[in-house]
Amino acid sequence: QVQLVESGGGLVQPGGSLRLSCKASGSIFRLAAMGWYRQAPGKDRELVAAIFSGGITRYADSVKGRFTISRDNAKNTVYLQMNSLKPEDTAVYYCAATRSYGDYENPTNYHYWGQGTQVTVSS
Repeated sequence: QVQLVESGGGLVQPGGSLRLSCKASGSIFRLAAMGWYRQAPGKDRELVAAIFSGGITRYADSVKGRFTISRDNAKNTVYLQMNSLKPEDTAVYYCAATRSYGDYENPTNYHYWGQGTQVTVSS
């Protein structure tokens, strides 16, 4: 069993930056992938970024060039560096992890979820 705890959310002005952290209670080394999802009010949960066990990363088109996902296996932590933030990035951000190499974009494929952290981009 893996427990995930996010941190780093908050209020930031447009154009600003935040770094989210996701600390896992167990080893993330053997997990197939870890991802960051977000959900805005009235919208479906969407994948923002994913990182696979081999280090390959994937991003939603809306955040490419602005967000960077990374992992530190020694610290059992995954990060999401968010730069050039826009008001439309406002959402609750969730960390997720999966043991399987299936459809990484499908949230039902993820076995573990954090509680979420609020990110608000506003002037």
